[in-house]
Formats: sequence, structure tokens, C-alpha cells
Amino acid sequence: CKKMKPDWDKLAEKFAGSATQLVADVDCTTEGKPLCDANGVRGYPTIKWGDPADLQDYQGGRDYDALEKFATENLKPVCSPKNIDLCDDDKKADIKKFLEMAPADLDALIAAEEQKLEDAEASFKDEVQKLQDKYQALSTEKDEKIAAVKASGLGLMKSVKASAPASGSDEL
Repeated sequence: CKKMKPDWDKLAEKFAGSATQLVADVDCTTEGKPLCDANGVRGYPTIKWGDPADLQDYQGGRDYDALEKFATENLKPVCSPKNIDLCDDDKKADIKKFLEMAPADLDALIAAEEQKLEDAEASFKDEVQKLQDKYQALSTEKDEKIAAVKASGLGLMKSVKASAPASGSDEL
């Protein structure tokens, strides 16, 4: 976080005053915590971008050049209900369909999709835990085998071999 801060500040300065681009930071440990929680921020630093109502995780480089290139290419108005003129026909149809839905129906649809995200995260965590448990079992098994080999006299065998006179003849 501290390493990236100067580049982030430089980027924010470059885009300061833009009517369509915002580069900002939020302290998720203080006043910004509710905003961070609402947007799924779990680690720091986390970079989000896109429509404020649908922020996406940034996955690119963390140096100034990578950040600046991404911001220049991607931080611009995008298709949304407020920028419907930027949408293709399919997205316009989706927006129209969602706008015509009863608020309770839209809430239920959003909740169902968010549940899919939560289920995917839970499944991922469960599978990672299974991998961790398997790793731990294999590590314990390996340690037990190593201990058994050492207890069987391997060290003593090596010691005897090292102290034995060299075999062979000095004769020509």
C-alpha cells in the first residue's frame, strides 16, 4: 500500500478536475468502512473501477505507468441507465426490461444474483480448505516417513560407511 501511494497520488492529480473520471482513495479503516463494506473490499489496497453502482475489481499492474494506461483507456462514461446512448441494442433492451420491473421483483432478482456470488465464494473457500487439509495430511505423512527412515538407522549406516577404511588395493 505504501509503495503504491506515490503513484496513486500522481494518478489522482493527473485526473483531478475531470468531469467524467475520478481517481480517489478511501480509508476503509475509518469513515470509509461502510462504503468499503458495501463494495466488497476485503484487503488493502483494493482498486475498484467502473460505474459507481457496479464497481469492478482492478486486476492490472500497480505502478504508475500501468495505472495511468488503464485509467486513460477505461475510465470513461460507460453504458448505464444514465448513459443509455452509449449502450448497444442488447444492453438497451436489458435496461428497459429492468426499468419496467416492479421494484420488489428487481430486488429479488438482484438478491438471487448476489446469492450466486456468495455461493461461488463459499464453494471456493470450502474447496481451498479441503486442499489445505489434504496438504496438511500429506505433510504430516511425509514427516512421519522421514522420521521412520531416520529411526531405522540411516544415520548410523552413513556413519559406519564414512568411518570404514577405503576398500581396494594400493598394488599396481
